[in-house]
Amino acid sequence: MAAAQAGDRIAYERVLADSVPLIRMAARRQGVAVDQLDDVVQETLLTVHRVRHTYDPARSYDAWLAALAARRAIDALRSQGRRGRHELHDDHAYDAYPDAHDATAATEREQEARHLRKAIAALPPGQREAVEQLGLKERSLAEAAAHTGRQTGALKVNLHRAIKALRARFHGES
Repeated sequence: MAAAQAGDRIAYERVLADSVPLIRMAARRQGVAVDQLDDVVQETLLTVHRVRHTYDPARSYDAWLAALAARRAIDALRSQGRRGRHELHDDHAYDAYPDAHDATAATEREQEARHLRKAIAALPPGQREAVEQLGLKERSLAEAAAHTGRQTGALKVNLHRAIKALRARFHGES
């Protein structure tokens, strides 16, 4: 941003592009709905453009940007509250059918997948093998038994125990 303040157009374009994920994250943290994230991003980038002269290069750009994004997110939430009295929304539809191009949702899915792979890797060998064969590779019991040399009953028991362990790990269930 310091280079952008000095007139470097390429640096300014780069800082704006690099700011989008941080703005989205700050808006999500404030509770902005997925369908309003792009509006908050746009408003925040316009605010950055208008007040870029107030940025102090001796301080953190990320903190400065996060503060601006949080303010625009609060503005959006207030606006939604005013409109919400007059418009009908199906909040479940937004959660059930998220935007396919939403970077936040993609990042969350990647993190969840990484946590699941780590949890499966931590299972005892028999349980891990049952999950891999029956769940991940989607083999039938007969195919998994033939491939592993184990009995179908043992695979069922190990799969049941693995699912129970994974539920307990992720949801606190027993």
